[in-house]
Amino acid sequence: MKFKLSAYFFFLLGALDLIYKLFFGVIFEPDSDFYYEYVRPIIPFTPFVFFAIGGFFLKEYRVNNTIETYGTTKSKYYTPQFLVFSFTILIFAYFIYNAQVNMDTRGIEFGFHFLRQESSFDVNFSLIEYDGSHSYGRVYFVGLLNTLLVAATGIIFCTIVGVIIGVARLSPNYLIRKTAAAYIEFFRNIPLLVQIFFWYFAALRAMPLPEKTEPLFGVIFLSLKGLYVPGFIWQNLDIFLYSLLAAIISIILIKNYSNKLRDREGKQIPVLYISIGLIIILPGLSFIVGGASFDVEIPVLKQLAKTSFIFEGGLRIPPEFMALVLALSLYTATFVAECVRAGIEGISKGQKEAAASIGLTRKQVLNLIIMPQALRIIIPPTTNQYLNLTKNSSLAALIAYPDLVLVFAGTALMQTGRAIEIIMIVMFTYLTISLTISLFMNWYNKRIAIKEK
Repeated sequence: MKFKLSAYFFFLLGALDLIYKLFFGVIFEPDSDFYYEYVRPIIPFTPFVFFAIGGFFLKEYRVNNTIETYGTTKSKYYTPQFLVFSFTILIFAYFIYNAQVNMDTRGIEFGFHFLRQESSFDVNFSLIEYDGSHSYGRVYFVGLLNTLLVAATGIIFCTIVGVIIGVARLSPNYLIRKTAAAYIEFFRNIPLLVQIFFWYFAALRAMPLPEKTEPLFGVIFLSLKGLYVPGFIWQNLDIFLYSLLAAIISIILIKNYSNKLRDREGKQIPVLYISIGLIIILPGLSFIVGGASFDVEIPVLKQLAKTSFIFEGGLRIPPEFMALVLALSLYTATFVAECVRAGIEGISKGQKEAAASIGLTRKQVLNLIIMPQALRIIIPPTTNQYLNLTKNSSLAALIAYPDLVLVFAGTALMQTGRAIEIIMIVMFTYLTISLTISLFMNWYNKRIAIKEK
């Protein structure tokens, strides 16, 4: 246990050290030639050293089972790892020292204090309040949130479309089966970049100007400048969100209880209807009892100049975001669909026939027999597709969507000239996002795995 606690301590220390360096720089800088020549080039990388030490202790915590499994001694187990680790550290140390010497020769200073400087440029789409008077640190968070928005939205849509297409690929209906196959062959064989350009330049940029836009249902406007939909102005929004969170937690608990009841006694409760009731009743009580309320704001056309019009009010979804999400979702959904098809076909035909023989409908066979087992095959390759979608979102810079690459690794880098620092932050950010997705999917994969006794 002490190794596990030590590992978590160094992980926390590395995270705190990284955050402090990003926003405040180095804690102290003694006036010494030895420090500036040998120590200072290494100081910015101390968070990664703490992470490495934490990983070592975590490995030590788990090493006993590994040793028993492989039947070897600790010295034989650690020696090759220590040699590889030392060699890697030497390589990194050489390149870091060489880069520091070259930067000193050119008069370039290394550090993260530039994050506190004023950015002096605007961003056309932001989930948080931002203008040119904010710092480069704020620019980083604007780009990060925009990247996470694209990744999360793309993962949700590609999962929905991928599951539908994957199941349709195995439909006994000839037309449905061939249509799903045609979709997969079409979208996965066209480069993603071409699809992004198609949706942005050929589809959305061909939309009419705001003053020539015909409304959909009287309140929705799709124009060259984006999609404008009614927005909500909330009162006591926190109470509504708490009630919604309570409804979601209640649904999860009821679902788990239903599964246990089904496994123990073979009984089923109407989880779907109960869930629908909870998701309606609890948020509804926040309006009746909690004082939550909202007003609907309709987009209104406003003339800025003689030939310039714009919609004001409501919610605006920029065309760059729509093009990116459409391209990423439809492209990645083809691979998710193949993962779903492989998982379903990996279940033996005998189980399907046995389920049908006891009177289960086709929907019950799919929901109760096939999908719970197929998920164990579907999840690992689907995780790779989620990671690919997240990393492919960096192509947003090509259509001027203000993601992390465009606003931080693009505009901010050109204005500050801090190439090494900014590229390092961007790389570490994408690495963190990818590892977070991977950890969550691996946790879910273990949760649904067959528990052997």
